[in-house]
Amino acid sequence: MSIFIKTCYYQHLSSIAMAVCSSFCPQIPNHFRRRPIFLFSSRPPFPVSFKAFSSQGYNDPSKDKLPANIGFLGIGIMGSPMAQNLVKAGCDVTVWNRTKSKCDPLISLGAKYKSSPEEVAASCDVTFAMLSDPESAVDVACGKHGAASGMSSGKGYVDISTVDGETSKLISQHIKATGASFLEAPVSGSKKPAEDGQLIFLTAGDKSLYDTVGPFLDFMGKSRFYLGDVGNGAAMKLVVNMIMGSMMASFSEGLLLSQKAGLDPSVLVEVISQGAISAPMYSMKGPSMIKSLYPTAFPLKHQQKDMRLALGLAESVNQSTPIAAAANELYKVAKSHGLSDQDFSAVIEALKGKLQQ
Repeated sequence: MSIFIKTCYYQHLSSIAMAVCSSFCPQIPNHFRRRPIFLFSSRPPFPVSFKAFSSQGYNDPSKDKLPANIGFLGIGIMGSPMAQNLVKAGCDVTVWNRTKSKCDPLISLGAKYKSSPEEVAASCDVTFAMLSDPESAVDVACGKHGAASGMSSGKGYVDISTVDGETSKLISQHIKATGASFLEAPVSGSKKPAEDGQLIFLTAGDKSLYDTVGPFLDFMGKSRFYLGDVGNGAAMKLVVNMIMGSMMASFSEGLLLSQKAGLDPSVLVEVISQGAISAPMYSMKGPSMIKSLYPTAFPLKHQQKDMRLALGLAESVNQSTPIAAAANELYKVAKSHGLSDQDFSAVIEALKGKLQQ
């Protein structure tokens, strides 16, 4: 299923060699900076075998073999820039989306198109999938003309969608029943990091497939984690997004409280940005939230979905999450007032009197 990596990847390797050998060019490209990050937990809900890996392991061209043909299913807010990064890196990419017109920009860049997930999987060595919710992820992988129907021994399926652990395990079972390999790889990051190739991959499943697709993950992201058994990647992503959703709800309360107290919320954003609770999310989204503008980077409906799934995970392991539960109610209110497709920062509208009446 593999061939020697294409010219584009050798160029990346050459840039690393230059960076190492020349004192005048010590900067290593972002795609190849990998720092070991360690994880521990007292009693994880899934068996965890965590290791942090470095893309430097791919520096020997004699050992570098990559799949020749890459499939990408789901060309939305996240999938489109991720697939573009693969195409721009010189990869042979075949795409599919329910709405074909969303594939047109990629086709114009050189990507191929197939009319079903089955056809994409059948024609590719490794297929990536970025779908909006568990139902879509299952349908695209396991439904009629789904990717599983085109999988066979030697192929790989990498599901980048944010789903619950049970859904990921179900998809894994269908894929592996064909003799193919499966890796879950949900990402931390939204539209801009996807465009910039700065995503964080939270992977679990077949280690051999992880090793095979590592360079492709590096084209799309800045770091990657291998977390062991299928379900661990999904769990980690849900915990991360639960924290993010709760942070945004609390930040929204702070902005509105500062206004009601006669303070300038813009100054609040600046104060926060210089303190211990600083987070890029606040300085990026705060100014537009103050103007009641919510350009979509991560849709509110997806944030609420992730909150719901995270609460389900918490219940399954008997962990109390009252703050996340309260935040989830705010996202539900915002959804009920037509804000589903706005950025998740629009949750602030749920705290304004006009939505609470």
